[in-house]
Amino acid sequence: MEVLKEKVEEEEAAEREEAAERAERREKAMWPMEVQKEESTVTQEMLRDLERKLSEIEVSIPEKPSTFTKDPIDVSKLPLSYQSNTLKEEHLLQVADNFSRQYSHLCPDRVPLFLHPLNECKVPKFVSTTIRPTLMPYPELYNWDTCAQFVSDFLSMVPLPDPLKPAVQEEEKAPPKKYAIRPPRDLSSRFEQEQEMKRQKAIQAEEEQRLRQEEERLMEEESAKTDPLHGLRVHSWVLVLAGKREVPESFFIDPFTARSYGKDDDHFLGIESLWNHKNYWVNMQDCWNCCKDLVFDLGDPVKWEYMLLDTSKPLLSLTEGDDSEMSEMNDEDDVENLGKEDEDESFDMPPAWVERIEISPEAFETRCPNGKKVIQYKRAKLEKWAPYVNTNGLVSRLTSYEDLECTKILEVKEWFQNREDMLELRHVNKITGLIIDSFKPGHSQALRVHSYTSMQPERDRVMEFYETARVDGLIKREETAKTMTEYYQGRPDFLSYRHVDFGPRVKKTALNSAESNPRPVVKITERFLRNPEKPADEDVAERVFMILDERIQLRYHCREDHITASKREFLRRTEVDSKGNKIIMTPDMCISFEVEPTEHTKKLLYQYEAMMKLKDEEKLSRHQAWESELEVLEILKLREEEEAAHALTISIYDTKRNEKSKEYREAMERVMHEEHLRQMEAQLDYLAPFLAQLPPGEKLTRWQAVRLKDECLSDFKQRLIDKANLIQARFEKETQELQKKQQWYQENQVTLTPEDEDLYLSYCSQAMFRIRILEQRLNRHKELAPLKYLALEEKLYKDPRLVEILKVFV
Repeated sequence: MEVLKEKVEEEEAAEREEAAERAERREKAMWPMEVQKEESTVTQEMLRDLERKLSEIEVSIPEKPSTFTKDPIDVSKLPLSYQSNTLKEEHLLQVADNFSRQYSHLCPDRVPLFLHPLNECKVPKFVSTTIRPTLMPYPELYNWDTCAQFVSDFLSMVPLPDPLKPAVQEEEKAPPKKYAIRPPRDLSSRFEQEQEMKRQKAIQAEEEQRLRQEEERLMEEESAKTDPLHGLRVHSWVLVLAGKREVPESFFIDPFTARSYGKDDDHFLGIESLWNHKNYWVNMQDCWNCCKDLVFDLGDPVKWEYMLLDTSKPLLSLTEGDDSEMSEMNDEDDVENLGKEDEDESFDMPPAWVERIEISPEAFETRCPNGKKVIQYKRAKLEKWAPYVNTNGLVSRLTSYEDLECTKILEVKEWFQNREDMLELRHVNKITGLIIDSFKPGHSQALRVHSYTSMQPERDRVMEFYETARVDGLIKREETAKTMTEYYQGRPDFLSYRHVDFGPRVKKTALNSAESNPRPVVKITERFLRNPEKPADEDVAERVFMILDERIQLRYHCREDHITASKREFLRRTEVDSKGNKIIMTPDMCISFEVEPTEHTKKLLYQYEAMMKLKDEEKLSRHQAWESELEVLEILKLREEEEAAHALTISIYDTKRNEKSKEYREAMERVMHEEHLRQMEAQLDYLAPFLAQLPPGEKLTRWQAVRLKDECLSDFKQRLIDKANLIQARFEKETQELQKKQQWYQENQVTLTPEDEDLYLSYCSQAMFRIRILEQRLNRHKELAPLKYLALEEKLYKDPRLVEILKVFV
C-alpha cells in the first residue's frame, strides 16, 4: 500500500509539473516578446506559487442542468454515452478545468467560461463534444438560410430567472398538508356587501384610470429608458467564418429567429468565446468598438487563446526580427529540452457523445414540436403550425395588441399554404373591420387581392386581379353601395378606367338579384389611353354617358404642342316624337369646342353618325356594367363556398394524405390481383374448356369422365404437335432465306461495295443466331413433349372430379 501511495504521489507531482509547464508556455504565447526575453528563466518556486494560486481559484460549475423543456426525459433509455464519461472525456474535463483556472487568473474581471455544462443525465460534458456534424438527406438543409429557419422552428425560447446565469434553479415546493382547518361561517351583512361592491367598483375605475396613465407614461419612457443589463447578457449565436463554400465575409445567425447579421451589427457588443467540434477559443481582443474591429483569425494565439493544440490551422508566421529574437531564446532552451523534441503535446478532441441526428420525413415536415409553436413578443404573438395540421391550411398567425397585457387586439395576419383557392394571406383589422385576402396566381377568377368588410353584395369592397389571366385586362374593381370603378390595362380599345353610378331600384328585392332586377345605371364615365394611330383631336380621352340627362360628353386627347383639348357634347334625344314622327338632327343637339376646327366636323351628317355610334357604345357600356355586377355576385358566391370547404391541394407523390390517389391505387391493385387470380385459375384448370360443354350442375358419368380425359389428352397432344410444326416451319423459313441471301451474294460479289458487304455479313450473323435458337428450341421440345404428356395424364387420374370415376380403369 505504501508503494502504491508513493507511486500515486509521483504521478500527481508529474501532472503538476506538466500543468505548470503548459501554463508557462501559454503565458509566453500571450506576453510580449520583450517580457518573454526578460523573464525567460522561471524558478521552481515561482511555478509552485503559480500552481498554488491556480488551485485556490474556484470555477463555477452549474449544479442544476439548464431546463429548456417541460417534457420529462426517461434517463434509463438514453445511451451509455449520455450517462457517463470515458477516460478521454474525463481527461478533457481536467484540461478544461485547468484552462478555466488560468483564464480566471489572467482575466479576473471577465465572465466565467461556458465549458462543461450538465446534460440531461446531470453529467458534465464539454461543449465541443456536443456537436456532431451530420449530413441530412434534405436539400433544404444544405443552405444556411433554410437550415437556420428549420432549426428556429424547433427551438422554443424560455427566459431564465437570472439572465446572467445559464443554470435554472428549481424552486422547492412545500408538501401539501394532510389536515386543514374548516373555514368559519360567513356572518357579514348583505347591505354592507353591496356597499363594499360599490366602493370596489369606484376603486376599480380609479385603478383603471391610473393604469391607463401609467401605461402612457411607460410608453413615453420606453424610448428614453436605459437597459440596466446592457452589455452583461451572454447569448449563443452561430458564427459563419468567411472562406469556405464561397462565403465572402463572416456573419452571425440568430438560432431563435434564423436572421443573419453582419459582424458590424450593433446587436453584438463583444465575443467571449468560440467553439466547434474540434476546439475551443477565447477572445483576447479588446471589444471597445463592439465586433467591428475583431480579427477572426483563429490561428493567431495572441487574439484567440486556444484550449487544445490544433494542427489543422497553422499559427501566424513571425517576422524576421521576431524570428531572430526567438532563435536566441530557443538556443538557451535547447539544452533543457533535449530529448523532448519528439514528444507529442497535442490532445485530440474526443468524439461526440451525442447520437447522430435522425429526422424522419414526417418530423421534417412537422417542424415545430407537436406541429405548433407560439412566440410571445411585446404587444404581439406569433403562432406557427406545420402544413396540413389545420384543415383550413393555416400555417402562421401574427396577432398585434394595443396594450402590454395583450388583451385588446388591433390586427391579425394569417398565412395559408396548399389552399385550392390559392389563398395566401389574410389581414384583419379589428378596429375598422377591414379584411384583406391575398391570393397566389391560379385562382379560378384570377383574384389577386380582395378587400372587404362584409361578404354581402353591394357593400364597400376592392378586388384586384391578375391582368395576364383575364381576357378583358381588368386589374382592379372598387365597389360601393352606389358606385363601381374598374381599372384596365393592355386592352385593344385602350380603355383604362370605367366609373358607373347607380340609382335606387324601382322595387325592393334581394341584394343578389342583379340578374332579374339590376340597379339602374345613372352615369358612366370611361377614360382611354392614347391611341398613336389616331390624331389627338379624334382620339377620345374621356366620355361620360349621363343617362338621366340624356347627354353624352366627350373630351379628346391634347396635342403635344397644345395646352387645351377639344370637347364635344351631344344632347341625346329619342329617335321619334310622341306622334311617331322621326326627329331630324339639328345643330343645337351637338355643342363642341375644337382647338383647330375642320369643315367635316361641323356637318350634321358627321355629328349624326357620331351620335348613333355613341348610342350603341352606351348600350354596350351599360351591358358591361351589368356583367360586372353579375361577376361580383359570382365571385362572392364562390368565395363563400371556398371558405366553407377550405379544401387543400395534396401532391400526387404524398401517398399518405392523397386519399383519392390512395383509393384509386388500391382499387387498381385489387382489380389486377383479381384478374391475376382468374388467369391463374383458368391456366391451372385444364378441364375448364371441356366441362363448359356439359350442362351446369350435372353429375359426371363414367362414359363422360373417360371422354373428358381422352379429349383433354388428345387436345394437349395436338397442341404439342402444332408447336413442333410451328418451330419447324420457322426454322425452314429462316434457312431458305439465308440460302437465298448467300446465292445473291455469290452472284453479285464482284459489284458489291464495302458497305453492302458489311450489311451482308451482319445479316448472316443474325440469321445464323436465329436458326441456332430455333434448332435448340425444337430439340428441347422433342425431349420434353413426352414428359409433359405423361405428367398431364397423371394429373387427370388424380383430379378430384375424375378420380372416383376412373378408379376402375386404373
